[in-house]
Amino acid sequence: MLRIKYTILKQWFYWLLSFGLLSAIYGTAYDSYELGAKVILMLLPVHMLYFYSITNWVLPRFFFRDKYVKTFFLLLLLIPVIAVLYRLDEIFISNPYIFHYYTNRNIQVNWPEMSLPWFKQLLRPLDFANALERTNTVVWICVTLKLFILWNERKQAVLQAELNFLKGQLHPHFLFNSLNNLYALSLDNAPQTPEIILGLSNILRYVLYECTAERVLLKRDIEVLNDYIELEKLRYEDRLELNVNISEYPTNVEVAPLLMLPLVENAFKHGAAETTDTPWINMELYITGDTLTFKISNSKPEQPVVCASGQKVKGKIGLLNLRKRLDLLYPGKHALRYFDESDCFIAELSVQLSSTNKKKA
Repeated sequence: MLRIKYTILKQWFYWLLSFGLLSAIYGTAYDSYELGAKVILMLLPVHMLYFYSITNWVLPRFFFRDKYVKTFFLLLLLIPVIAVLYRLDEIFISNPYIFHYYTNRNIQVNWPEMSLPWFKQLLRPLDFANALERTNTVVWICVTLKLFILWNERKQAVLQAELNFLKGQLHPHFLFNSLNNLYALSLDNAPQTPEIILGLSNILRYVLYECTAERVLLKRDIEVLNDYIELEKLRYEDRLELNVNISEYPTNVEVAPLLMLPLVENAFKHGAAETTDTPWINMELYITGDTLTFKISNSKPEQPVVCASGQKVKGKIGLLNLRKRLDLLYPGKHALRYFDESDCFIAELSVQLSSTNKKKA
C-alpha cells in the first residue's frame, strides 16, 4: 500500500514539475502566466498520453524484454502519431482559445493560419516540426528521469538482495561453528554445557532478529561479542591467554551489525583451537575521530592443519563474507587488512563512521 502511494506521489511530482516549467515558458512567451497555465492544461493530456504509452507499454513489454528492434519501430510510429494529436489539440482547442483571449482584450493578433481549414493547418510543415520538438522535449525529459529512478531502484534492490544473501550465509556459518563447539563439550559431559546453550541462544537471538536492522548500537554489538568470547573461554578454561582492550567510546555510535564477529570466530577456530601449546589471542577496539578500528591477532600452529583429503584447512568463508559486506555497506569507507605470518595471524578492520552512524543524544 505504501509503495502504491509512493508511486502515485512520484507521478504527481512529474506532472506538477512539467506543468510549472511549461507554464513559466509559455507564460513568458504569451506575456501572461494565466494564459500560459491554461494552454498547458489543454496540451498536457497529449504529453501524458505519450509518456504513459512509452513507460507503461513500450518499455515494459518490449525494451525491458530485450526486444530492441520492435522498441525502435514502435517509437518511430509513436512520434508522428503524437505530433498529429498535438497539432489537432492546438488547432481545435488551444489556438482558438489563445486567439479569443487576445481578441476579447482588443489586442490585435496577426494570425492568418487561423482562417485556414483544419486539415491545411495540420499539414503546415513548420507547425508540425514545432509539435515534434515540443512533445519529444517534454516527454523524453520525464522518461529519462523515470529510467534513472528505475535504474537506481534496481541497483539498490540488487545490492540489498546480495547483502541479504551474505547475511543468510553468515548466520549458518556462525551457527555451524557454535554447534561444533557445543558438540565438543558435550562429548566430555562438560558441566559448562547448559551455560553455553543459554549463551548461544542469546547470541542467536541477536543474530537472527536484531541484526535485521541496517545499523545497531556499537554497545550492543560489543555485548554480543563479549558473550561469544565468554563461551569460547569456557571451552579453553585456563589454557588460553586472552587480552581484550576496548577503549571508551560514545554510547550513541552505530555500526553495521556483526562486522567484528567473523574476525573473532576466525581467531578462535583457526588460531587458538589449532595451537597445541598455549594459545593466545589479543583484541583491541578504539575510535579515533570518525574511524572505528578493531585489531585482532592470534597464535598459529607450527604446522598447518590438514583435513582428510590432505588439503590445508583455510576457513576463510567468514573473512570473504565480511569483505563483501564491507564493500556493500561501507563502499570506499573501510579497510580490511590481514597478515598471515609464520607464527601468528593478524587482522585489522577500520570503518569510517559518518553522521548517519550516530544517534542524536
